[in-house]
Amino acid sequence: KSTTGLFHFPTSLTRICRAPWGLRLWEKLTLLSPGIAVTLVQMAGKKDYPALLSLDENELEEQFVKGHGPGGQATNKTSNCVVLKHIPSGIVVKCHQTRSVDQNRKLARKILQEKVDVFYNGENSPVHKEKQEAAKKKQERKKRAKETLEKKKLLKELWESSKKVH
Repeated sequence: KSTTGLFHFPTSLTRICRAPWGLRLWEKLTLLSPGIAVTLVQMAGKKDYPALLSLDENELEEQFVKGHGPGGQATNKTSNCVVLKHIPSGIVVKCHQTRSVDQNRKLARKILQEKVDVFYNGENSPVHKEKQEAAKKKQERKKRAKETLEKKKLLKELWESSKKVH
């Protein structure tokens, strides 16, 4: 049974909004005003850090430089690479992920915001915590793969030795 079957709201009164992962079902349903329900849904693949420090545009220095990497003339002759510097911390971000200057500007700001948050908050930053969790999971996967490989080698040796006996 799906969770939508538990709540019966008229469709005209229901609105869908984005919400961070990890919210429990009773936190996903919130009432804005009497008679209007809002169902919160996480968009797939979107990281949302509402607790990150905000960037002040007066503290940013932005430059547009020529691109680099594969792509030939389309990337190497156009100035669509964004270099963004946060003056108080001295953090510099260079973004050339797309051919669009506007998209590169947005991505550079998002990356810089994450780096500035890690710079000021350190281990308490949600970005730092997520990276630590990812590294921990990677170590666990690596350990499991190594154990599986050792078990396979042992089984192969046992099988080879049983063949020699018969």
